[in-house]
Amino acid sequence: MLQRSFLFSFFILALVSCTAPSFYEKSYEFNKDISTGNFDAAEKLLEEHKDKLEESKIRFLYFVNGGLVEHLKGNFEKSNAFFEKADLFVEDERKKGVEQGAALLINPNISTYYGEDHEILLINYYKALNYYLLNEKDEALVEARRLNLRLQTLSEKYKDSTKYQEDAFMHALMGMIYETNNNYNDAFIAYRNAYEIYEKGYSKMFKLNAPLQLKKDLIRTAGLAGMGEERRAYEKSFGMTYEKETSEASVIMLWNNGMGPVKEEWGINFAIVYTGGGWISFVSRDYGLSFPFYVGNTDMRGLTWIKVVFPRYVTREMLFNKAIAKVDENEYELELAENIDAISFKVLNERMVAEFSKSLLRVALKQVAAYKIGENNDSPALGAGLSVLASVSESADTRNWQTLPHSIYYTRVPVPAGKSTINFIMTGPNTQPEPHALEVNINKGETKIFPFYSLGAYEPKTLNRAKAMQ
Repeated sequence: MLQRSFLFSFFILALVSCTAPSFYEKSYEFNKDISTGNFDAAEKLLEEHKDKLEESKIRFLYFVNGGLVEHLKGNFEKSNAFFEKADLFVEDERKKGVEQGAALLINPNISTYYGEDHEILLINYYKALNYYLLNEKDEALVEARRLNLRLQTLSEKYKDSTKYQEDAFMHALMGMIYETNNNYNDAFIAYRNAYEIYEKGYSKMFKLNAPLQLKKDLIRTAGLAGMGEERRAYEKSFGMTYEKETSEASVIMLWNNGMGPVKEEWGINFAIVYTGGGWISFVSRDYGLSFPFYVGNTDMRGLTWIKVVFPRYVTREMLFNKAIAKVDENEYELELAENIDAISFKVLNERMVAEFSKSLLRVALKQVAAYKIGENNDSPALGAGLSVLASVSESADTRNWQTLPHSIYYTRVPVPAGKSTINFIMTGPNTQPEPHALEVNINKGETKIFPFYSLGAYEPKTLNRAKAMQ
């Protein structure tokens, strides 16, 4: 009786835990407010649900979204307070065995969301920018070093060189921060690390080579740091010549463009092959997958196939894909330095075999429970009916940090000392050019980082919405 009661309770919980809407659909209004620049409305949405979100399974996403909203509003101290909470959550929280076990057996959406690897790195990206924009350069450097430690942890986590284990742009960002503090030696080292990751990793994984601007930065900082031998070696390698600075100052433009991908649910049909001795195999010939599972003496011969659901990313296309910065008659094109959209796909794909295994195990356990209920009630029809309901109750985990930019571009713009205007012009294949007059005030000999955001994006095509978030 106890076993029968447990099986029935487990099964009912599995059914009611099903979540029909994707996380993107649940967060649609918030996403729209961010993409359209209505940051006050986005902040209000978070504030209205603060008490619930702060203790929820998605508190990581609450913290990072709160941090991003305040960053975009220019409230950099408040932004870092949110990101600090996210940081502490990542560092201190440990997944609870009971919670994770229940998620495996019932539904992954009941587990706490801890963030993808690249999402965790971007906490440090925004924190470093916040400190820099608060003119707290020492704190920005500390954050850059913490970012480096997190990158080292990522490298140790994945020994396979084909996996996303190092981030080229994050090293480049460290170089920029060091350089604005006139620390040319460390800037050179960071730029060199970035260049090597672009050439050895990014070029293969993301078809993204080192930006020309990074090569210029590498040669220039080698010269400024007095590393003549290294400077000449890179000049020869790149076919470039070192030119001393002639401008009074320079601005590093960071263009945060578009919005990153969202997760949706998709499914695969698996045929069930009975191999004897209490074993079955879930087989998908279309994908070349086969997973064995032991069901013991449970009679499941009426079950010939099942559908298993998994998360996958869907791209939100950018409204703009090119930008130039103009000062007087001089033009500087911004180059792609980080494709967060592509990194998101890579991170999820790297663990898809594990996702397949977990989802299949969860479905198999539900099916065994369904048939056992039928056996215990002397009703094979009941077991078969509950088997169908078990398939319907399946739900993939579609949570992710959806307000990240699609891509980050950068360039270096020489400017005169004092006040000046950078004309920043964005263009796209189906949009009118959009100009922005950006005012800068800079001291002679200074280098400044200037982040700019254009977070408009088309909606995911699979949701059949044609309009743009703009």
